[in-house]
Amino acid sequence: MTTHTSGPTTGDVFTVVNPATAQPLLDVPLASVEEADAAIVAAHEAFATWRTLAPGERAALLRRFAAVVDAHLDELAEIEVRNAGHTWGNARWEAGNVRDLLNYYAGAPERMTGKQIPVAGGLDVTFHEPLGVVGIIVPWNFPMPIAAWGFAPALAAGNTVVLKPAELTPLTALRLGELALEAGLPEHVLTVIPGAGPVVGERFVTHPLVRKVCFTGSTAVGKRIMAGCAEQVKNVTLELGGKSSNVIFADTDLAAAAASAPYAVFDNAGQDCCARSRLLVERSVYDDFLALLEPAVTGLRVLDPSDETSEMGPLISATQQQRVTGYLDGAEVAIQGSSPAGAGSPGFWVPPTVVAVEDPALPIWREEVFGPVVAVMPFDDEADAIAKANDTEYGLSGSIFTNDLGKGLRVARGVQAGNLSVNSHSSVRYWTPFGGYKQSGLGRELGPDAPYAFTEEKNVFIAQ
Repeated sequence: MTTHTSGPTTGDVFTVVNPATAQPLLDVPLASVEEADAAIVAAHEAFATWRTLAPGERAALLRRFAAVVDAHLDELAEIEVRNAGHTWGNARWEAGNVRDLLNYYAGAPERMTGKQIPVAGGLDVTFHEPLGVVGIIVPWNFPMPIAAWGFAPALAAGNTVVLKPAELTPLTALRLGELALEAGLPEHVLTVIPGAGPVVGERFVTHPLVRKVCFTGSTAVGKRIMAGCAEQVKNVTLELGGKSSNVIFADTDLAAAAASAPYAVFDNAGQDCCARSRLLVERSVYDDFLALLEPAVTGLRVLDPSDETSEMGPLISATQQQRVTGYLDGAEVAIQGSSPAGAGSPGFWVPPTVVAVEDPALPIWREEVFGPVVAVMPFDDEADAIAKANDTEYGLSGSIFTNDLGKGLRVARGVQAGNLSVNSHSSVRYWTPFGGYKQSGLGRELGPDAPYAFTEEKNVFIAQ
């Protein structure tokens, strides 16, 4: 997943821009190291009370937070449409996902049980105790849900949270911080602190009172965060890049697979670590599949997200637009849709594009483009499909389309990725674990066990 800290800054202020119009929205003050330190110390002091709050009371506050978010769904969605260029459909789902995560993890405080382990000479029991202050660094591509992936289970487990949104997309996080206080969460239990990555994000890594860092972003930055956390043997969860495959076998319903394929990679304009940006098609149906794929790509409604019928919006910034179009220089474009840029509209637009690739060494096949671009390549058989899907440093997600469920299961077991779907493109459900193999990350988020990732397990032996 790609991150950027560049942008129009003036001193301690970042100018947030609407990516569909390239027009400024708001100036957001950026925190200094001293302000970050003050927020961390305040969160540490709030931890003493939050951790000892009765589990039922902590659960009730999380449910109240969920209810307040629910009452502001359209407001939060509208902010994300303007700030992140998300379509209305996506933005409403994302706001609802925050609500659902809070409700789901509100069930955790009263269910975080330990174990009684049979031993000789006494009683042995385990406890799961919160870590303390958790620092969460959120990317710009899905600002609302990824923030909640971290803070909902962390708060449920009894931790306090300091959260740094991306400079490009801080507005929904700031509003969620206000709604948390409105819901009755004590002050400094959830603190949103906008700032530059090398300033606030780096301080999360180096400050000794921050006992865990959750980072979603690029693999390169994730490696630096992991190395920094090692200095204090600090807990870290990393959700990093992806170069996932959508594997199409000849025995599948080709029309259905082709109709769904654009949404697997062009959702959020391809700015998704789970994007199926490699399209592997069995050679015997390669031409037939591309013929079916063309109307699905060209028919995608790429419009200003303020239009409720839009299915794909702009890229987040001019920098990202330039980066993505660079991959298309000299590429063999097989299919290309439209975008408002073709009509001279402002904003950071790139049309949905399918590129035919024969050489697996090409950057467009190997690197995370993080835009509405999918590279397509034929494969010969099941073993070849698995080998091509695994020929990457990443291992986050992927899809397999086949009418032979035995084959689907074999390929799913063979592909080295943390989240796979057979005959669908689903990757993320809040009630199932999410994370990557290889350089796609470290640890798991979401699912019923997520709160335990924000605890230390303590063993106590009581002699008889």
